[in-house]
Amino acid sequence: EVQLVESGGGLVQPGGSLRLSCTVAGFTYGSYPMSWVRQGPGKGLEWVSGISVSGDTAYAASVKGRFTISRDNTKNTLYLQMNSLKTEDTAMYYCAKSYTGVPPRGQGTQVTVSS
Repeated sequence: EVQLVESGGGLVQPGGSLRLSCTVAGFTYGSYPMSWVRQGPGKGLEWVSGISVSGDTAYAASVKGRFTISRDNTKNTLYLQMNSLKTEDTAMYYCAKSYTGVPPRGQGTQVTVSS
């Protein structure tokens, strides 16, 4: 059974940082590209970032230069380092077993950016 479990969300002030983690099980993690997507309040699902098997990365324009995706294949874990957070980054963040964010995805971790 494929499992993806996100963690690391929380409440942070504008300009702050958070690091999200996604721990996976049930598949050969190192053989799959992965991604992060998010859904803000009242908004649709937005692709945030993707990472290939070889470690190549891509970002949505809205987060480029502020967010960094990475993976540790020895720990079966995907990361999203988020710096210079803005109120518009408030969303539920999901990791996905794909480059484009299509399911399967985890249950999500909430990120709230507010003063």
